Amino acid sequence: LMVVIDAKDILQPATLSRLKKISKAMERLKDLDSIMSLFTLKDIKGEDGQMLVDPMVKRIPKSLAAREKLRQRIKENDLVYESVISTDFKTSIIIGMVKNTAQDAGLVSSIKQIVSDHPGPEAVHLAGLPFIRENISKNIRGDLQRFLPFGLLIMLIFLFVAFRQLRGVVLPFLVVVMAILFTMGMIPFLGWKLQMIMVILPVIMVAVANDYGIHLMARYQEENFPGCHLDKKELSRRVFKALSGPVFFAGITTMAGLLCLLSHIIVPAQKMGVLAAVGIAYALLASILFIPAVLSIMPRAKPLASMDPQAIKKPLLERLLFRIVNMVGNHPKKVLHFSVIITILLASGTYFLEVDTNPIHYYPPDHPLVKSSLLVNDKFGGITVLSIIAKDDIKAPKVLRQLDLLEKKLSSHPYIGQSVSIAKVVRRMNRVMHDNHPEKDRLPDNRKAVAQYFLLYSMSGEPEDFERLVDFDYKHANVTARINTLSTGKISETVKYVNDYVNGLPESPFVLTGGFAEVLAELDREIVAGQVKSLLLSLLAVSLLVMLLFRSVSAGFITILPLGLAISILFGLMGILQIPLNIATAMLSSIMIGVGVDYTIHFLWRYRIERRQHPAVQAVAITLTTTGRGIVFNALSVIIGFSVLMLSSFMPVQFFGFLVLVSISICLLGAMVVLPALVLLVKPSFLEP
Repeated sequence: LMVVIDAKDILQPATLSRLKKISKAMERLKDLDSIMSLFTLKDIKGEDGQMLVDPMVKRIPKSLAAREKLRQRIKENDLVYESVISTDFKTSIIIGMVKNTAQDAGLVSSIKQIVSDHPGPEAVHLAGLPFIRENISKNIRGDLQRFLPFGLLIMLIFLFVAFRQLRGVVLPFLVVVMAILFTMGMIPFLGWKLQMIMVILPVIMVAVANDYGIHLMARYQEENFPGCHLDKKELSRRVFKALSGPVFFAGITTMAGLLCLLSHIIVPAQKMGVLAAVGIAYALLASILFIPAVLSIMPRAKPLASMDPQAIKKPLLERLLFRIVNMVGNHPKKVLHFSVIITILLASGTYFLEVDTNPIHYYPPDHPLVKSSLLVNDKFGGITVLSIIAKDDIKAPKVLRQLDLLEKKLSSHPYIGQSVSIAKVVRRMNRVMHDNHPEKDRLPDNRKAVAQYFLLYSMSGEPEDFERLVDFDYKHANVTARINTLSTGKISETVKYVNDYVNGLPESPFVLTGGFAEVLAELDREIVAGQVKSLLLSLLAVSLLVMLLFRSVSAGFITILPLGLAISILFGLMGILQIPLNIATAMLSSIMIGVGVDYTIHFLWRYRIERRQHPAVQAVAITLTTTGRGIVFNALSVIIGFSVLMLSSFMPVQFFGFLVLVSISICLLGAMVVLPALVLLVKPSFLEP
């Protein structure tokens, strides 16, 4: 946890006084183990054969001469200079080592209160994981409060525009509300907590849970044409009989796609997949049971004039569908050739796709947390820490030399701004005990001399001064490196560089690497692996389910083709638009496959029925102008529902909302344009009479 203070000159008495007060107040916090600041880090000096250990700033200098003397002493202390004070002396940092038992909310509140209790003209910036986590937690609550009411409102408006009947609005909307209540209630029931990517969950319910109800209501309006003489129960029964099969399988395939997120190593993504699948199962059952049941007891709705087959003037959507019919029916080969060319061109952008798992990038560049992190990177060597642990007799000169060599190796890397180990402390002890002679800035040659230095230090210093560098028994040492970039790609590259060096050493004392840099590097690898795994599993699961539904192997391949085109275009666009693959966007392909396959199933189901009675082109025309209406409404509801994500406080969630809009639009075009053209050219046997 870091508190960064910016001033014209940190060594000004008023600024140092404020820094001291904040540092002292932080030392009293029970959630912090220790504090590193100008007032806690030590200045090691040698005098008359004695080792003297004092705080770097023992007294605040009053005169200009005393201030300049202190400035020079700081420059000579490589344990302090660039560690807690910048080279230009305009910025200083107080670093708090956080206990494992600390709660972010209480700790962050205490730090903010301390800063508030000690005001001054200097700018104060807060940085570090506790602040990031607490900010994320606060933004999650804010997002949920925005998403739900706004999402439900625009869904109500959309349903009214689409169906122009009260029941067409109320029944799918009721299913959505029930599904949200059920799904969100499952989180505490399962003992889980809300995490950043779970803010997407209620939006998935708003966008996807009403899809099945939309298809049922669209079919109800189609069957309830002007001149229809069916009573309310027979009409409801007909809708149920016609759509319970495709709606059920569409729901099952969506659930299968979402459950493929279980293949991710990222636990929130796994939980997200389970919760979304459970919510979709609830919405599916409610749609095929609750909606027909209610329709069977409600008075029959007045037929819409636009549903009259004899109507001369057709609504805009119907006119658009007829144009698609003409284009696909007359030029199926051209449609397919054009689709493949566009896909290849856009998919080439995949080459530029990057992975980014750094939580700092949840926020835009002008966010205070991003600015403070960049400040730490620029002034203090980096905010992301990598730790390398050595296990051996740490006082042995050969082990200290290994630590020293590693420290120098780390310092030579362009992305490592600063490194420190107990070897640096021993080198300084050796130098000050030899009148600061430059040639003595090295490690002693025997273990006895090292032990003697630590003994001398303990006489005027505190044993806990070294607790972040070495353990009490001197059996384990910690070499820390600060990485000065926020790019997870460069962090991963740096971690690999360190691991390769450490593992290549003969008789290496280094047993493991850790720290947040290692976590980000691991996430970087696992995001890609999880994306590939969940993508392949989703395609396999969906194609197998479609094969079972139509009892045909070729049905699975025909289903995958438009989805494959959509996936290729999606990743290509992410590369072209420089939208990174992160913890949120990594879930996109599974969700897109699960939702996008619905449109394919509904088209193929209706086309097979119509093909038994009509020629292929006419069957396509009837399918697109009837079931196609429900497919378009379905896709638009998903697009509109997910569009609220662009109001999120988190950049990955905003990107996710935009990419859903793009990917579902591509899936819609695939089902309404590419798939009909493919069916007309290939004439698969499972669809033929």
